Amino acid sequence: MKQTGDLNLVKKINKSIVLHHIRSASPVSRARLAELTGLTKATVSSLVSELIDSRLVDEIGAGESSGGRKPVMLRFNGTAGYAVGVDLGINYILTALTDLNGNRVEQYRMKHANSSVEAVIADLIACIREVIGRAPDSAYGIVGIGIGIPGFSDEQGQVLFAPNLGWENVPLQQRIEQEFAIPVVIDNEANAGAVGEKQFGTGREAAHLVYVSIGMGIGTGIIIKDELFRGSSGFSGEMGHISIRYDGKPCRCGNAGCWELYASESALLEQARAVLPDIDVSVETLIRQAEEGNAAAIDCFERLGGYLGIGIVNIINSFNPELIVIGGRLAEAERWLRGAVHEAVEQRCWPYPRAQLQVCFSALGSGATVLGACSFAIGKFFASTKVSVE
Repeated sequence: MKQTGDLNLVKKINKSIVLHHIRSASPVSRARLAELTGLTKATVSSLVSELIDSRLVDEIGAGESSGGRKPVMLRFNGTAGYAVGVDLGINYILTALTDLNGNRVEQYRMKHANSSVEAVIADLIACIREVIGRAPDSAYGIVGIGIGIPGFSDEQGQVLFAPNLGWENVPLQQRIEQEFAIPVVIDNEANAGAVGEKQFGTGREAAHLVYVSIGMGIGTGIIIKDELFRGSSGFSGEMGHISIRYDGKPCRCGNAGCWELYASESALLEQARAVLPDIDVSVETLIRQAEEGNAAAIDCFERLGGYLGIGIVNIINSFNPELIVIGGRLAEAERWLRGAVHEAVEQRCWPYPRAQLQVCFSALGSGATVLGACSFAIGKFFASTKVSVE
């Protein structure tokens, strides 16, 4: 009995290895898979047959011959299932549906008033249900739900603390799994954004990158040696609460002079209300005013960019990354932020770590977090035994 159990485990591991290489190297032949995995051609052929039967892999026709019979090429079936990703913001919920390759199929956005935990969860459930209702038919249906939150969570998916939402000890994963009976992953929204940029954005080739999420607060997701860095207890990346002013404003985190008090969306809107009292201030209206040449609006963005650059210098000195990606809604204001950010970095950072560094704004915009959240859900699906065909 023990031997049988061991053989079954080895088979599952080998199948996962074969599937991984098909996902990453598609289109690929059985012979090439044997080379990549070190498994025998007979073992690969048997495992591939099971993956085809499970509808996770398709044969797509003949490939190029290197002499002899043309190989039959294999492709991962990305539409065998779908994942839901959520960016839970302070005043919005952005929800996306992707296939198993991370291709975005549907998207839905809703504003919320953050009036209570129950009200926000109700809106969250409504958004998830909306995109699930739009999902195409597939073999595995919705394989998982990933949710990026502006705060800390534990391994059980409980939101321990989300200061800008005003949440503490909220069993979010349990609530959403009870509602949909689908596996749920909860993680910090900046971590999700970092994974989104690494897999689908400008960070594909970067082994060391930091994603800076600029919203009502500031969060950072850190990739070191191609892996998400979480710290010893999972709470890394709260760079928004490093102090950039010793005698600065008090922060709700208990610190004072925090970076996000000067370089976040909240800081931008506070400054804009003081200098543009006759305008209904929002990020959208400020961008529109800047596009129309309003000097006060442009100055607000440039001032914010200077503070943003100061915090980025701290990131450079702490982690020496090769890439820093600025994301979130304020990435849309790149035109007016970019110069001030780069000026601060040039003035304040040593030339040595700066020499190999690129600081850029996200091309994914607010989509980085939802795509990363989908990736978490897809990763959990492939890590589970549900993928194995018995």
